[in-house]
Amino acid sequence: MLSRLFAPKVKVSAHCDLPCGVYDPAQARIEAESVKAIQEKYQANEDPHFRARATTIKEERAELAKHHVSVLWSDYFKPPHFEKYPELHQLVNDTLKALSAAKGSTDPATGQKALDYIAQIDKIFWETKKA
Repeated sequence: MLSRLFAPKVKVSAHCDLPCGVYDPAQARIEAESVKAIQEKYQANEDPHFRARATTIKEERAELAKHHVSVLWSDYFKPPHFEKYPELHQLVNDTLKALSAAKGSTDPATGQKALDYIAQIDKIFWETKKA
């Protein structure tokens, strides 16, 4: 009798850990935009103190971008997404590698490359939200 009393009344399911709406590639994009902007500012400034601070902040932002991409990959994207978009695993890996390269570089081209990969993830993400 107690088991019936405490048994769930409604069965729910979700394709992600929390109700939809909490995941968005925009978080990664914003951090990656910061990385590229810092790389550009670094190139335009010769002050060693500024450059040291810029490097630290750039590395933090790149790490945050990597975190957001990883969360999308591990928490949002599910097997049906990977079946429909078989390139998604490689795309996420390439994105994370590009963000690592940008983290260790002061060349804005590396920041742009990471942004280009994030744009591809963004496109797939929003296609999955329509389905």
